Amino acid sequence: MKQLPFRIGTTSYIVPDEILPNVHFLADQVDDIELVLFEVDHGPNNLPDAETIRELRMVAQQHQLSYTVHLPLDLHMATDGSEQHISIRKASKVIECTLELNPWAFVLHLDGREILHNTDPANIENWNNQASRALKIVADLVQDARLLSVENLEKYPPNFWDEVLKRSAVSRCIDIGHLWYDGLDQIPYLEKYIDGARVLHIHGIAERDHKSLNNVPIIELTRVMNFILRSGFQGVLTVEVFGEEDFKSSMAAVQEALNRLSLEGLWENK
Repeated sequence: MKQLPFRIGTTSYIVPDEILPNVHFLADQVDDIELVLFEVDHGPNNLPDAETIRELRMVAQQHQLSYTVHLPLDLHMATDGSEQHISIRKASKVIECTLELNPWAFVLHLDGREILHNTDPANIENWNNQASRALKIVADLVQDARLLSVENLEKYPPNFWDEVLKRSAVSRCIDIGHLWYDGLDQIPYLEKYIDGARVLHIHGIAERDHKSLNNVPIIELTRVMNFILRSGFQGVLTVEVFGEEDFKSSMAAVQEALNRLSLEGLWENK
């Protein structure tokens, strides 16, 4: 995988343990690890402390590893338009404790449920303004708006985020698995948006999403991998699964797709 023009990674929830054991387990197998962090008010959290951050940095340096960080809640302004919404407060806390890792990207969702089926132009414009403001607040925390990657979500129209992203310098996280989940052809979407993407997510669909890529027909997976390779994408491709069996079978599926491309003369290992 190290010979690919992009970095390939997976999540910090592959073995049933804390973040550090997962990072040590994965360090020789991937180029990037998506840190999936959570914090429950007055309850459990897995936010890394200073000692954990130091070890995460050490492992990254030893293995030429990068991190992406998935922010915990769908970003939203407070109902009164203030910056005190819990999603912004938690995003701020996660960014503050992980910024020292120099993450490749901070992946986030924008909460658009309130206008998902709303056709009132005034309501849509208000949401675009609020979402743009929320992105600006969080972008200021990371100092480079491009490090924020807004992810497309299942059951949303493919162009749902276009207007708000036109108003910001943030990047995209294209979740290919969500496109599969919605029965959409990934290639037109990738053709339109991949130049603005810093991260791609990929996962299979079985009884739900985020399952092994061996649930994807190999012809389809090969077609998608071929496009990503030919596009010149140099960001992070995250195999977004949760569990060792799904991880191993997904990586085997990716390797088979790459082998098929090599046999067809479309991809040559260096």
